[in-house]
Amino acid sequence: MQAAVAAGADAVGFVFADSVRRIAPTEAATISADVPSHVKRVAVMLHPTNEEWQDVLRKFAPDILQTDAADFATLDMPDSVEQWPVYREGHTPPESRQTYLYEGQKSGHGEPVDWLRAADIARKGNMILAGGLAADNVAEAIATVRPFGVDVSSAVESAPGQKNVRLIDKFVSAAKAAEKTL
Repeated sequence: MQAAVAAGADAVGFVFADSVRRIAPTEAATISADVPSHVKRVAVMLHPTNEEWQDVLRKFAPDILQTDAADFATLDMPDSVEQWPVYREGHTPPESRQTYLYEGQKSGHGEPVDWLRAADIARKGNMILAGGLAADNVAEAIATVRPFGVDVSSAVESAPGQKNVRLIDKFVSAAKAAEKTL
């Protein structure tokens, strides 16, 4: 997490879904206590019950909740927490200026989406592109799709669930450099 902040990431995600990356809300709160206020802390969930969400909200207090779009219908969301609904490839997000995540069918598996289709969708809202992005292709993805932002997880790991400082730095540097060329 500190490596992402040091590299210049705009947001850092903490996974509270069934995954090798899963973290307890209290642990996430402890390790994110020093995250500067300009870096958003994102609770990443997948089909949480309202009880699970409330536990994360109470113990971690994220800036943003990222979960499948349909999940928000059953969650009690305070106005203080931004919503980043996840839309999976094949499902078009509604036209809105709301920030949302667009990714493949399975989260956290490095599954790329069709960038040309994503580019069409990105014109209609604040898309964060996810899935299959790495330091060696993020510049091309940004040039093709022109997303609001990009998301990475497995491509900055040396093993499942083990983040690699060098890979994080390379990814963020490549993404920031590509952003400047737009």
